[in-house]
Amino acid sequence: MRVLAVDPGLTRCGVGIVDALGNTKLTLVDHAIIQTNPDLNLELRLLDLEKNLQNLFTKFKPDVIAVERVFSQLNVRTAMSTAQAGGVALLLAAKSNIPVVMHTPSEVKAAVTGSGRADKKQVANMVKKILKLEQIPKPVDVTDALALAICHHWRGGAQTRIELAARKQKRKL
Repeated sequence: MRVLAVDPGLTRCGVGIVDALGNTKLTLVDHAIIQTNPDLNLELRLLDLEKNLQNLFTKFKPDVIAVERVFSQLNVRTAMSTAQAGGVALLLAAKSNIPVVMHTPSEVKAAVTGSGRADKKQVANMVKKILKLEQIPKPVDVTDALALAICHHWRGGAQTRIELAARKQKRKL
């Protein structure tokens, strides 16, 4: 199963693609950072994000899209732009008929490190270890997206496989 995970952001949107071989072996397929120009109007930035995400969806053909759920942020402006970027990913997944899952940051931290209160450095070190990477991917938005993909493989993978099988069965009918 292939998970394309999106750590939404309007200035920097992290994307991580991770495959699962069996139930435990995870492999890094690719990662990317999508940046939009802060000098552009909001609608043009969202359009740029949409084009870049669509290219990744087309290139990597994921089985599921995992998006980090905007849980709470003290800065309303940041929360709004994060939610708008996440909405672009959700809309594209729906248009592409790809199942979507959302995980909170604390769920991701708990799945990857064992603690929902882990800091970014702990998460990054575990991503490196789990995916058997030589170095921690940069910037942090990419590491967060890869952690999100790992989380979904470990916490939501079984449910996704059931949903995918049901979709295939419906197509046969």
